Amino acid sequence: MVRRCEEVLRQVQPHVTVLAATKDRGPEEVRAASLAGINHIGENYVQEAERKRALVTEPAVWHMIGHLQKNKAKKAARVFDWVETVDSVELARRLELALAVQERVLNVLIQVNIGREPHKAGAHPEDVLTLAQEIRKLPHLVLRGLMAAPPPGEGPEDSRPHFRAMRRLFEDLRMRLPTPYTRSDTTEFNVLSMGMSADWEVAVEEGATLIRLGTALFGPLPPAL
Repeated sequence: MVRRCEEVLRQVQPHVTVLAATKDRGPEEVRAASLAGINHIGENYVQEAERKRALVTEPAVWHMIGHLQKNKAKKAARVFDWVETVDSVELARRLELALAVQERVLNVLIQVNIGREPHKAGAHPEDVLTLAQEIRKLPHLVLRGLMAAPPPGEGPEDSRPHFRAMRRLFEDLRMRLPTPYTRSDTTEFNVLSMGMSADWEVAVEEGATLIRLGTALFGPLPPAL
């Protein structure tokens, strides 16, 4: 498993961060990723992340990459270092309230529903600027960039138009948002999270700076019993 992770890392350009998506994986997968040099871990559920954090001693940066229900915002603010799936002002404000009490700061990405899928979470592209401006007003949230997962396709190339649209939106937002950010250089708006195991190469070609990989790192999940 460690060798598989190392092989993927050798294929990825140095400027791209590899995140290990560990939904339904055990702590051993997290450790394998860490041993290979991958320290960004993505989880889809707050409770699963909380359980794994208690079992994993290796240093890691924990990302929420699944849909975050508003009633889980308080716990998510404590468990995660990043939340990649902020898609509404209400969710952002709930995170802010929790973070103010906890006296900590959280990196966040805006999740974009780039394919306008009716049953998928995420802000529509035309709403992203307003949402970004509102998030920038919240002192305990640091807006670092955008995140998206394109609609399922028959092959990696089907994702390319959506990745390209995300890159255009990302660059447009960087120009429109006031700079520099009021914090340190490490809080630059510079993260474009897109691309998973089936299409990450295309995502990188189109400008991804963070890719979320599960099967590519760990192999397929065993069939459910």
